[in-house]
Amino acid sequence: MKHILLPTDFSENSWNAIRYALSMFNKTACSFYILTVNIIPSFSGAQSNVQFNQEKLRKNILRQSEADLQHLLKRIHKHLPDNNHKFNTVAVYGSFIDTVQRMVIKHKIELIVMGTKGATGLKKIIVGSNTAAIISKVDCPLLAVPENACYKKLREIAFATDFKVAYNHKMLDTLKEVVNLTRTPLIILNVLEKEKDLNDQQTLNKEFLTDYFKDLEHNFYTLSKSGVDEAVQCFAESRDIDMIVMLAKNRSFLQKILIRPTVQHFSYHLDLPFLVLHE
Repeated sequence: MKHILLPTDFSENSWNAIRYALSMFNKTACSFYILTVNIIPSFSGAQSNVQFNQEKLRKNILRQSEADLQHLLKRIHKHLPDNNHKFNTVAVYGSFIDTVQRMVIKHKIELIVMGTKGATGLKKIIVGSNTAAIISKVDCPLLAVPENACYKKLREIAFATDFKVAYNHKMLDTLKEVVNLTRTPLIILNVLEKEKDLNDQQTLNKEFLTDYFKDLEHNFYTLSKSGVDEAVQCFAESRDIDMIVMLAKNRSFLQKILIRPTVQHFSYHLDLPFLVLHE
């Protein structure tokens, strides 16, 4: 049984991510852990009163969170019924990242799925701070689902890479599982720096991917663009890509596309789920 973590703040954005995950794994036996994390505000005043007020507020917040989780479960069973799925609800207060890290270890989480608001403003931030922190600090694959993304039969998945990272089986197993699950062709997309060929190490890394995915339908594409973010978007739009995959280990490449791309004269508006892989 696959173990999947679904953090929620009960917004429509997080509901959309839950709906996407349940639809994607609708024929897979899964144990879903629906998590909400609350932060207790600080108080000022006499120490005894502070402790009393914090404890009282903590109980009230957790009681309301547990009620909200039960309401969410009813919504899931009404709109997304599936006998293959088992649900566990967890309401806590404290640090979001620390809680997620503990959940991943304790429940052997194999994938985290959470919603992201998408890009806004002149300097586009594709994922929110919580999602970016999970990518950076939690050693678990993460599927970031934009608020307007709707699950449908995947046509093509694009694995964006520069072949600069030494791959291994553990790093790529989640991607292979998704490709097998959805029976979707895989495109391995290399955005090549202008006027540069692959060096010997990049060539070896590419050969590893060729061997690893030899039993699956896959193709290699190379783009030569000055901006990685622009290249990925143009390719995704031209091919009607349904999901983009990247490696958390390849920090500089990932940041250019997902976390902090600086876009001044280009309308960056990819509205696709991003699967970020860890070792």
